[in-house]
Amino acid sequence: MTDSPERLAERLASEGQKTIDFFSNLPDPLWFMTIYEEGTLWQVRQILAHLVSAEAANRQLIQAIMVGSPGAPLDFNIDIFNEKEVKSLASQPNQELIDQFKRLRQETIEFVLSLRTDDLQKQGCHPFFGVAALEDIIKLIYRHGQIHVRDIRKLTG
Repeated sequence: MTDSPERLAERLASEGQKTIDFFSNLPDPLWFMTIYEEGTLWQVRQILAHLVSAEAANRQLIQAIMVGSPGAPLDFNIDIFNEKEVKSLASQPNQELIDQFKRLRQETIEFVLSLRTDDLQKQGCHPFFGVAALEDIIKLIYRHGQIHVRDIRKLTG
């Protein structure tokens, strides 16, 4: 069953606020704790930078699919993209990253609210999912933050 744009926007808002609250209340020493050790090491602050980047990129992807784009190229390397994006945001202060995430999430919510229910079935290529409906890509946006926050909580207690 297809969710409505309003329901998806509500989930984006509530999960986005949980993500903002989590990072806003994180004690300073934990920002430098390494969470992912595969490939390039990612500390908590790199994960927030990744969420900022992914928020913008996923919204741009769904906007492109809405106007007829097939989505991400089949040869798109998400790992290279993520490393480059995180590196470009690395020098920004933690609060600035939180503020960017908040602003970008609001822009995503506003875009989702502009959709019609039948728009949610349009499909395009997502770099992680492959070909997927917009509804599933939107759900991934809010689940993405849940996954990373869960991973941080596992290691930080």
